[in-house]
Amino acid sequence: MTSASTAAENSGITYASAGVDVEAGDRAVELMKDAVKATHNSSVIGGVGGFAGLYDVSRLLTYKKPLLATSTDGVGTKVAIAQAMDIHDTIGFDLVGMVVDDIVVVGAEPLYMTDYIACGKVVPERIAGIVRGIAAACSVAGTALVGGETAEHPGLLGEHEYDVAGAATGVVEADSLLGPDRVRAGDVVIGMASSGLHSNGYSLVRRVINHAGWALDRQVSELGRTLGEELLEPTRVYAADCLDLARTFPVDGSAAGRAVHGFSHVTGGGLAANLARVLPQGLVATVDRATWELPAIFKLVSELGNVPLADLERTLNLGVGMVAIVSPQAADAAVARLNERGLPSWIMGTVAEDSDSISKAGPDYVQGAKGVDGGAVRLVNAYA
Repeated sequence: MTSASTAAENSGITYASAGVDVEAGDRAVELMKDAVKATHNSSVIGGVGGFAGLYDVSRLLTYKKPLLATSTDGVGTKVAIAQAMDIHDTIGFDLVGMVVDDIVVVGAEPLYMTDYIACGKVVPERIAGIVRGIAAACSVAGTALVGGETAEHPGLLGEHEYDVAGAATGVVEADSLLGPDRVRAGDVVIGMASSGLHSNGYSLVRRVINHAGWALDRQVSELGRTLGEELLEPTRVYAADCLDLARTFPVDGSAAGRAVHGFSHVTGGGLAANLARVLPQGLVATVDRATWELPAIFKLVSELGNVPLADLERTLNLGVGMVAIVSPQAADAAVARLNERGLPSWIMGTVAEDSDSISKAGPDYVQGAKGVDGGAVRLVNAYA
């Protein structure tokens, strides 16, 4: 025991001497307050610091049958990259993207979000940086950040360690709910480009770069920047683009009644497994790998770690962060709309009856995933 510890205990053990600095937490709140307020709209009641965030849902009175959608998630081991680089104001995009883009898959508008940060020691500037990133991403998504919590866990987490989590609530009119029951044979599959690795598969990626002995400050010509900068690239947030697409092409003459029939957020499990979750039994989406080129970071991970293609495809997004399933009549216009909004998108496949003539052997065919006994996805050809 150090002399300082002995002296502290002789004079009485305090919360601060146990490792929790309440005043530092208060300073962090002051530093983040303006960023949080910037996400608020007229529906947010009260300010920052209340026991509960309040959100006026009077607008739901105009709905015929409002359905609430909720989602919760974290960032995973990508936080280890942020901590190693001492850059904390981008990780919020990863958190928000993982949460709100699960909500938008069913056609719901994400209304509000809360966050939770656990850390070994509250460093006000670091905590405020994390929350500023969350707030900036909420602004992109059109979502109010109505509350949060920072918890100091000395002895459980190291002084420079932290983890983040969040939850959001959204709403969708019942007759506008998107999902497998709307998808039909003949529908077109549209891919929306990811910004990079997003927030999944970092346990694999970190293992690969550690095995290769590459430092985060290594300049990588294929990436055009350092390895660390690439690994910390924020997750693209698709919520506003997806909602715009659904609202721009709301109705057509298809059996499903709407031009946009579904979305799939490509997270853990990769493209095929997540797309299969939003297809009904009896249908298969054939996705042509040749319609897009693997971004450099995915090629690098594959080569550095000699990672099998099947493992890459069920772990990483490989350049596709969100998928839309639309009627064939609306496909070209939908792609044009997304590209006009600055989101690179393309037609990557079609949906058809899952007949006995389709090969169901090997990793190129995935049926059902994550507890959902849904449709199937077949990957064909090689990447461009």
